[in-house]
Amino acid sequence: MHALDILGDPVRRRILELLAEGELSAGEIGDEVQRAFGISQPAVSQHLRVLRESGFTTVRPDGTRRLYAIAPAPLADAAAWFDPFRRFWQPHLDALATELARGRRERRLAAERDAETDETEHPETTEPQED
Repeated sequence: MHALDILGDPVRRRILELLAEGELSAGEIGDEVQRAFGISQPAVSQHLRVLRESGFTTVRPDGTRRLYAIAPAPLADAAAWFDPFRRFWQPHLDALATELARGRRERRLAAERDAETDETEHPETTEPQED
C-alpha cells in the first residue's frame, strides 16, 4: 500500500497526529479515536494494525499495554513524494511568511514609537531621596 493511501484515511491521520505528541498506549489512542469518529474498538485496532504493518508506527509491550510511537521513515518518504509539487505552493507560503514578518515588524516599530512618544510627553522626574 502506498504511503498516501495510508495517510488518506482521516482516522489514521488522527492517530498519527496523536502520536506526534509522543508514545501512547493502544487504549489511549482508542479512547480518543472512538470519541472523535464514533467507531468501535475493533475498528481502531484495525487502523493501528494497518499503521504498524505499513511501518508508520512501532509498537512495544509494556506489561499488559501496547505502546505505539511514530516511525519517521515512511513519513519522510511521503514528504519526498511531494517534492516535485512543492513549486505550486512554496512561493505562496514564502510570500505569507514575508507578510507575517512585515506585520510583526510594523507592530514592533509602532510600539517603539508609542513608547518614545509617551516618554517625551510624560517624562519621569524623580527627586533624589535623602538618607
